[in-house]
Amino acid sequence: MSDDLAGLTGLLHEIGLLKRYKRTGWLIAGVRDPESIAEHSFRAAVIASVVAALEGANPERAAFLSLFHDTQETRITDIPYIAKRYLKATTNEQVTSDQVRDVPGSVAEMVGDAVGEYEEKTSLEAICARDADKLECLLQATEYREQGHQNVQPWINSSLAALKTPTAKRLADEALRTGTLDWMTRILNAEPNA
Repeated sequence: MSDDLAGLTGLLHEIGLLKRYKRTGWLIAGVRDPESIAEHSFRAAVIASVVAALEGANPERAAFLSLFHDTQETRITDIPYIAKRYLKATTNEQVTSDQVRDVPGSVAEMVGDAVGEYEEKTSLEAICARDADKLECLLQATEYREQGHQNVQPWINSSLAALKTPTAKRLADEALRTGTLDWMTRILNAEPNA
């Protein structure tokens, strides 16, 4: 059990790297201090739960899949799409298998199953989680654009093109139609609850 705990503790420390690793594609767009992979994954998980609830899928499962969708980047980093044209990366399932090699079997199975389901798109929850990944990217691009970064349109375009569910497509359209702080204006202009 001591070896299992050491392996599990190591995995938890490794996952912590996602708080420090930046999403490198945004560097290409000129964003000096882009979001971390962990920040991206958190909002993607929230979005996945929302999309899944509206699509009739299990929101908890969709959020769970989103939490693990980029954990492999502790070992392979966030490779920008332009770099993927020149590199042959190991599959996320293979990286995950290495990551969970020294953890208790039940944990290894849980994480491996989540990554496999996400990558294979074998469930509605996985499709919702994948849409959430793209929708989160689109939202982040619109936020960066409002902050003055003008080179984000390719991220918006590729995110839009990848969306599968009607809910994610409608949310993307609304995000592009509104400003990123419109929610605050609505609240400030609303009558307070009595």
